[in-house]
Amino acid sequence: MLKKVEARSVDAVVIGAGITGMYQTYVLREMGFSVQGYDGSSNVGGTWYWNRYPGCRLDTESYAYGYFGLKGIMPEWTWTERFASQPTMLRYCNYAADKMDIRKDYQFNTRVSRAHFNESTDMWDLGLDDGSEVSCRYLISAVGPLSATRMPNIAGIEDFKGESFHTSRWPRDPSDPNGAQQIDFSNKRVGVIGTGATGVQVIPIVAKSAKELVVFQRSPNWCTPLGNTPITEDEMVKLRSEYEKILAFVSSTPTGFPYERNMKKGSQTTPEERQELFESLYDMPGYGIWLSGYRDLLTSKASNNYLAEFIANKIRQRVKDPATAEKLIPKDHPFGTKRVPMETYYYEVYNQPNVKLVDVRETPITRVTPTGLQVGDKTYDLDVIVYATGFDAVTGSLDLIDIRGRGGEPLKQTWDDGPLTYLGLQVRKFPNFFTLVGPHNGATFCNVGVCGGLQVEWVSRMLGYMRDHKLVYSEPLEEAQDKWTQQVYEDFSKTLLTEADAWWVKVKNHPDGTQTRRAMVHVAGGPEYRKFCEDIASRDYEGFVLR
Repeated sequence: MLKKVEARSVDAVVIGAGITGMYQTYVLREMGFSVQGYDGSSNVGGTWYWNRYPGCRLDTESYAYGYFGLKGIMPEWTWTERFASQPTMLRYCNYAADKMDIRKDYQFNTRVSRAHFNESTDMWDLGLDDGSEVSCRYLISAVGPLSATRMPNIAGIEDFKGESFHTSRWPRDPSDPNGAQQIDFSNKRVGVIGTGATGVQVIPIVAKSAKELVVFQRSPNWCTPLGNTPITEDEMVKLRSEYEKILAFVSSTPTGFPYERNMKKGSQTTPEERQELFESLYDMPGYGIWLSGYRDLLTSKASNNYLAEFIANKIRQRVKDPATAEKLIPKDHPFGTKRVPMETYYYEVYNQPNVKLVDVRETPITRVTPTGLQVGDKTYDLDVIVYATGFDAVTGSLDLIDIRGRGGEPLKQTWDDGPLTYLGLQVRKFPNFFTLVGPHNGATFCNVGVCGGLQVEWVSRMLGYMRDHKLVYSEPLEEAQDKWTQQVYEDFSKTLLTEADAWWVKVKNHPDGTQTRRAMVHVAGGPEYRKFCEDIASRDYEGFVLR
């Protein structure tokens, strides 16, 4: 009779080897905790490992994304572009992993398939997809808010005989585990489904060489110029000398980006003043036009309309065909209430003779055929289909794991109508389970590099506090969770963000025809969030049951 092998036990398990997961694993290890990380990929990088599609690029200023600089881990890193490309970002992640010597703490090509809280031991019992098991005191999720791939619900996807790719699962180069397979689009008929942030990056690249490109758009987005430029050696020397100042600044802004909001309201200005500001912001690289505009952009329809009409006119100027231009102008959501895709010559693509725009909201895609796509009564013959259809955001990756708390309650069921959290970090009935960059916390609607790193440090201090006080159990009080969750929903409801079906809104359609819409992000700002968390910590972690 074979003897059952006892499951391995560690202090903490971290799920995910992206920038936040790596840092969490490193900090806990340096504090003396035994920690084991797991990731389904073959190496570190998280989103920068998986998203290898042509044109993939950071839309945060490179120098403001390097949270590792907060602790001096990577002061010597050199950025060469204002907005780094995916290959650069993956090299950055690998360099960080080397500096932290983090790979020894991870088991790759391994997914956590089951996590059940054991009430007799106050431990989490985990099942892995390789059949092995591990137990831990603290279970920490760093799966990322945009990592659960979402394929469209279209019949016949498996019937297509050509090449097809989802942008977040682009094939790797067999000769280079860190490289993307180069797909030759020349002399091919290519269809791209989706015009969100990913589609807007990939479409101009495909359009350069494709014989024919058909863009299938359901919902247009408010896209603005990225404005990428090289970073010279002299500029990098200056940035490095001001690194601490830069990081202090971005961590003090509401979303962790290097922009300050204009303190005026749009209604307090003249048309000439607004035009001058908007022109300057449109020419500013990055998210300036979203985050440096009037302070009531996301609370006043009138102020929002000023900017939306300005952007609409820019689209009309850049797209020669008036009918196509109007199809590219959003009519269903205010500016900035969805993620604003940063583009490089995106609108000019539609002036090319080899590019066609198809409105699939007007006439939906009926099915994928062996040779292309059926849209209404029209067939589009294609050699390649690119699915730029995004993610099941924020909670999607956690839904893929069978997570059960006290009494065997599934987390997916607890969050069925929308997330319930305390500080966006813990959930009642799920003791010792922490969600980094998850629903309702201050790192999700934020520059993840900076805000995720600061959150890691707060959670690590809490676990250190518990160890110092010989405490092994943490769970939110019901009233603390209810109050926090309600405040998140109330803050969100005061903004125009409620008017868009963005990835940060959970929409549930009920059998009786009613609909529930719940915010999945904290929108009151990073500094306010962190101040609140620090106040909680200063009162011995008020709102948590610690024992």
